[in-house]
Amino acid sequence: MITLGRSVVWFKDVGREDLGLVGGKGANLGELTRASIPVPPGFVVTADTYFHFLRLNALEPMLKKELFGLDVHDSRALNDRAARIRKRILDAPMPGHIADEIKAAYRELGEGAVAVRSSATAEDLPEASFAGQQSTFLNVVGADNVVRAVQACWASLFEGRAIFYREEAGYDHLKVGLAVPVQRMVQSEKSGVMFTVEPITSDPSQITIEAVYGLGEGIVSGEISPDLYMVQKESLQIISTRVAPQDRMFAQTSGSDGAHEGANSWISVPENLRDVQKLTEAEIRQLARMGRDVEQHYGSPQDIEWAYEGGKFYLTQARPVTTMREQDDDKGEDEPSPVLLSGQPASPGVGVGLVRVVKDPHELDIVKQGDILVAEMTTPDFVPAMKRAAGIITERGGRTCHAAIVSRELGIPCVVGVHSATTSLAVGRQVTVDGSNGNVYDGRAEARLAWAERQKERYAKSASLKTTTRLYVNLAEPELAERVAQRSVDGVGLLRAEFIVAQIGTHPRTFIEEGRPQDYTRELAKGISEFCRAFAPRPVVYRLTDFKTNEYANLKGGAKYEANEENPMIGYRGASRYIREPDIFKLEIDAIKQVRREYTNLYVMVPFVRTPAELKGVKQLLAEHGLVRGDDFKLWMMVEVPSNVIILDRFIEVGIDGISIGSNDLTQLVLGIDRDSEALSETFDERDAAVMTAIQTVVATAKRRGITVSICGQAPSVYPEVTEKLVEWGITSVSVSPDMIDRTREIIANAEAKLGRAPK
Repeated sequence: MITLGRSVVWFKDVGREDLGLVGGKGANLGELTRASIPVPPGFVVTADTYFHFLRLNALEPMLKKELFGLDVHDSRALNDRAARIRKRILDAPMPGHIADEIKAAYRELGEGAVAVRSSATAEDLPEASFAGQQSTFLNVVGADNVVRAVQACWASLFEGRAIFYREEAGYDHLKVGLAVPVQRMVQSEKSGVMFTVEPITSDPSQITIEAVYGLGEGIVSGEISPDLYMVQKESLQIISTRVAPQDRMFAQTSGSDGAHEGANSWISVPENLRDVQKLTEAEIRQLARMGRDVEQHYGSPQDIEWAYEGGKFYLTQARPVTTMREQDDDKGEDEPSPVLLSGQPASPGVGVGLVRVVKDPHELDIVKQGDILVAEMTTPDFVPAMKRAAGIITERGGRTCHAAIVSRELGIPCVVGVHSATTSLAVGRQVTVDGSNGNVYDGRAEARLAWAERQKERYAKSASLKTTTRLYVNLAEPELAERVAQRSVDGVGLLRAEFIVAQIGTHPRTFIEEGRPQDYTRELAKGISEFCRAFAPRPVVYRLTDFKTNEYANLKGGAKYEANEENPMIGYRGASRYIREPDIFKLEIDAIKQVRREYTNLYVMVPFVRTPAELKGVKQLLAEHGLVRGDDFKLWMMVEVPSNVIILDRFIEVGIDGISIGSNDLTQLVLGIDRDSEALSETFDERDAAVMTAIQTVVATAKRRGITVSICGQAPSVYPEVTEKLVEWGITSVSVSPDMIDRTREIIANAEAKLGRAPK
C-alpha cells in the first residue's frame, strides 16, 4: 500500500487496497497494471492531494456553508450552490509544489495527449455505483493544461448531480475525496464493453462483448448499435455474433487548439467498413481471454471497458458487475407443498385462498373476498370478481391476455395457460397461486408467501430513488387512480379507455341512434377525469379507444353494428375506425374536451396507426374539434405496427410530440404470432432479436428527431432486462403496471448509475 505523502503515484505502485487514496478507477487501473494486463500507462493525482488543496486554500468552511440546509430536490437552489462551489475551486490557486509534481509526471509519461479522468473514493463500490458523476477530459496536451484539467476534475465533484447522489446515498460531502488518473490517450480504432457474465440472465458461463468503431462514447451515449458477440467462457468458443452496421463513429479529428490534440467528434466510417464485423474471431477470443483473466484475478464477474489501437487491445477500466440478478431470486426456499398445476407466470406475487371455478360471468357472485378465481378465460365482465380474488388462474391466454393485464394492474397474482384448471381443481380446495413462477401449489405454501413478502419489502425501498428516465404507470380502472397516484410515479403513460367503455356497457352507436350521445360522452369523461384529478399536474396519456370488432360486439347493441372478422387483432381497429366513423369519434373527442376544461394534464395517444395518411387524418379530425397540439396539449402515437418502425420519420413529419412503443402488438406483428396463442406462447417473446432491434431503432429515431419516446407494452413489466436496455438506449420514459413500479424504479436507477447519468 502507498503511504508516502506524494501528490502523484504511478499505476504500477497502487492496487485495490488503495481505494481511499486513488479512488475506484485509479485502484482498478493500478490493479490491472500490476497483474500485467495491458492498460495504457499513467499516474494518479491522489485524493489526499485534493484534500490538501482544499485545506491550503481554506475552502472547507465555504463548502460547509454552501451545503448546509441544501434541499437537493430544489433544482434551482442545488444548481446555484453547485455553480458557486465549482467557481471557488477553479479560481483557487494551485499550490506550486502540487503543480510541479503533476508536470514532472506528465513529462515522464511522454508529454503526448492524455486522458484526465475523475476517480471518486466512493466510486465503483457495490453499494455506491456513482461512476460518471464527475468530469473527464480527453486529448489534453501540455503540462499546464494537464494541471488545469486536474483542478477542473476536483471542481466537478460538486456538479449538482454529484451532490444529489451523495446526499441521497448518505455520504458526507467533505469526506468523499477525488483522485485524478492521468493516462496516455488511446485513439481507439475500435472499442467497447465486455461483461464476464451474461448481464441479462446473469449466466456465469458466458462472456458478452459489444464493439463499435471509434471511441467508446458511441456505445455509452446510445447513439450507435454495437456488434454483439457471445462467448463460452471456459472454451472461448464463439456462441453467436450479431453485426450492426455503423456509418459514423466518435473519434479524434485533426487540428489543435493548444489544449487538445484535435477534438473528438462524430465522423463517417469508411464505406468499406460500415457493414463489416468489427472484431475478427481471433480478436474476439483474445479479448474474451483477457476478460476471463481479469475475472479470475478479482474473483468476481467484471464490467470491462476496452479499446483497440495499433493492433493491440487495452483495458481502460474494470469494475465489479453490480446489477447481477439473484440466481435463486424466483425460487424461494425448499418448497414442501406439491405443485398441482403449472402455466405461464402472468402477474407476480403469491396469493392463497379457496378455489372458486367460474364457468359463466353470471356466476361471479360465488367469488368472495380472498378466494382464488379459476376460469377458462376472463373478460371485462369478470373485473369485479377479479378485484375480490387473492389469485387468478385461467386455462387459456398468454402474458398479454385480459386476465394478465388486469391482474397486473390490480396487483393480484395470476397464472394463465393452466390446462384443465377448471376441471382439475376441486371447488373449495385451498391452493397457493404463485404468479412469479407460474405454479399452483397445494394448500398454503409458506415458503413462497415468505419469499413474496421479502420481495415486497426489498422493492418498497426504491420508492425514494430519483431517475432521469421517467417512470409512468399503465392504468385502466378509475377506482385505482387515487391509490396508484400516491406511488412514486411521474404520471400515467397509458390510460386504456376500453375498461371505462366496458363499464358503460353499451355500444356508442346505440347511444347515437337512441338520440342520447351526450350520455356516452358524460360517462367516458367521468372515467377519464378520475385519473386526471388523481395525478394532476402529472401527465395522463390517454390512448384513444382501441376495441377490436369482437370486443365491440360484446357491448349492448354491438352485434348489430360489428362485422364478424376472422382475425380482429389485425382488423378494423385503431386509427382507421376514427376516420371511417367520425360521428362515433366525435363522442370521444367531446369527452376529452370536457375533461380538459378542468384538467390540462390530459394528453392523447393514437393507437394502431398503419400509415402516415391515417395519422394525418386523425390529427385533422382532432383539430376540427379544437384539439390542437400546443404547450399544454401533447399528441402521441403508438408504435406497434412494423410500418411505424420502418418509416417512423414519415410519421413524425406529420407532427407529433411523442411516441410510445406498444410491445405487445409490435411483438406479435414482427414475429407473426397471435399473442393469445397457447401453442406459440413460448415463442412469443419481446426479447427476440428482431423485436429488440425494432425497439432500438424506434428509440434511436425518436432521439434523433427530438421527440418523446416511451414504452407502454408489457415487456418492461415482465422482463427487467428489457428495461435495462431501454435505459441504455436512451428512452425518455418507461410505463409499467402498478405491481412493477418499485422494482422498475430500482432497475432504472441502477442502470442510470452504471451509465453515469443523473436526475436533472
